[in-house]
Amino acid sequence: MEKKNIRNTSPEELADFLTSHGEKSFRTKQINQWIWQKGVHSFEEMSNLSKTTRELLESAFYFDTLRAERVQTATDGTTKTAWKLHDGLYIESVLIPGKDKFTVCVSSQVGCQLGCRFCATGTLGFKRNLSPGEIFDQVLFARQNAAERGSSLSNIVFMGMGEPLYNYDNVLTAIQKITDENGLAMSPYRITVSTAGIPEKIRQLADDDVRFNLAVSLHAAKSETRSRLMPVNQAYPLEQLAESLKYFVQKTGTRPTFEYLLIAGINDSLDDAQSLAAYCKQFPIKINLIEYNNVEGSAFKRSPDKQRDAFVHFLESRNMIVNVRRSKGKDIDAACGQLANKQKKEI
Repeated sequence: MEKKNIRNTSPEELADFLTSHGEKSFRTKQINQWIWQKGVHSFEEMSNLSKTTRELLESAFYFDTLRAERVQTATDGTTKTAWKLHDGLYIESVLIPGKDKFTVCVSSQVGCQLGCRFCATGTLGFKRNLSPGEIFDQVLFARQNAAERGSSLSNIVFMGMGEPLYNYDNVLTAIQKITDENGLAMSPYRITVSTAGIPEKIRQLADDDVRFNLAVSLHAAKSETRSRLMPVNQAYPLEQLAESLKYFVQKTGTRPTFEYLLIAGINDSLDDAQSLAAYCKQFPIKINLIEYNNVEGSAFKRSPDKQRDAFVHFLESRNMIVNVRRSKGKDIDAACGQLANKQKKEI
């Protein structure tokens, strides 16, 4: 019998399996608490189950556990990890220190199919979606790492490798396990899912009445510029994106965030700022301006501080809510996809 991934098995399927082998169905809750609340990665650790039950589970199921293959820690405390998956592929996550707590940036796919010009992940191509367990583990290990450093994990951002809304079901399942009282019991308001802007999926989030935060990688409010940076804009132009965001705000009452990566000479002029301000007038929005992390082999460069400050000043003069996200991990492979790409090349 081919083994199944225990973390892809629904409670109903697990209960049916147990009862068909003479076990009590209440064991299902115990097993799921071991997996999603206590975060174990083997049946041997489930100490309140009999040896016979543990052996039965071992014979039928496996864990798709991550293994840390390479870890880089910057002088500012930012830690980036390349994880080896059970099938030999690689992803990465980043643990980012704040004032007194940590944020983890997690991946949702192996590689990405969108091909954004500024992103190192795009050079990897798309391999597959991550399972709920593989997403969950990135958060679990980040929480353990933060605790080892005398702190706690406060926020989760889906801004790593991949387009989360193209792995919709698995991402939402992982978030359910992370927020459930029988899981990690983290608040959904501490979670942000970032998308390149897939209108029908944004509408689906609204219809599903999600409680987590939504961020959109905008990076340009001029159609020609955005298409140059993000080919997805040709399939889902700015007008369609705006309509889906209006729907999301109306249904959820949540104010989304635009992520805007400032790139020298591409999208950082005052004219670009004016276009952004005009686009943002359509709905309540926050703007995160992000310093560009240089990517090896890329012609793009970080916007100079003076240009960034002028951009911010203009937006604030138009009553926009603006935050500047300072680049972290400058002395390591900080840009998304760089470390996993390097790991792939070295094997």
